[in-house]
Amino acid sequence: MRNIWTICRRELYAYFVSPIAWVLLTIFAFLSGVFTYIISASFVRYSLEGQMSGQSMPMNLNEQIIAPLFSNISVVGLFLIPLISMRLFAEEKRQGTIELLATSPVHDLEIIIGKWLSAVIMYAALLAVLACDISFLFAYGNPDWAPVATGYLGIVLQGACLLAFGTFISTLTKNQIVAGAVGFALALILWILNWTTSFGNSTVVQVLNYLSIVSHMDTFTRGVIDSKDIVYYLSMIFLGLFLTARSLESLRWRA
Repeated sequence: MRNIWTICRRELYAYFVSPIAWVLLTIFAFLSGVFTYIISASFVRYSLEGQMSGQSMPMNLNEQIIAPLFSNISVVGLFLIPLISMRLFAEEKRQGTIELLATSPVHDLEIIIGKWLSAVIMYAALLAVLACDISFLFAYGNPDWAPVATGYLGIVLQGACLLAFGTFISTLTKNQIVAGAVGFALALILWILNWTTSFGNSTVVQVLNYLSIVSHMDTFTRGVIDSKDIVYYLSMIFLGLFLTARSLESLRWRA
């Protein structure tokens, strides 16, 4: 555990001494603020229009602000997550330190978990910025805290899943741009798999829909924790880290 935390701290330090962390935080803060403002403004406008027309329009902060906000933030993560994971092993290859890492007495699993955990913490730091925006909803409104808590859990699991695959992709190349591009392509594929539901309800379509990371996020934003969604994300995280371990093992043998 000590080795894992040492590697994790080293990677986090590398994020914050370089422009990566600060650029990502700035981009995320701007986009989350814009989305929060636009969605909240639309909510207020519809509420006022309903009052002025004398119509009783049911308004719900969780369904009309928080759920769409988490949905939009997960789209932002689709672009930012590859930027977080692309350097994990590609940078080691570029600097020529991957051989030292592969032949070090530290176990492969400790290296992988340490690097992946640092990426998850970096992503969680971005999501902490979103908490500042959501805090205004609690200050001026009365949303239910359960969908907020479960929404955060879902979006962290979703990010951890994509970061696990991004870590694997980073072991395949020494070019960070290539790692980021392939990571984004894979994330996009996992995102759009649920679009196949428009082509019918066959067994293949149901399987592809289950493999989509989007179809497992809806229940979290509604304040519900479904065991099948937890199992899905944990299984995908395990698969991504398992592939990373096999890739790193091949590097160790070549070194």
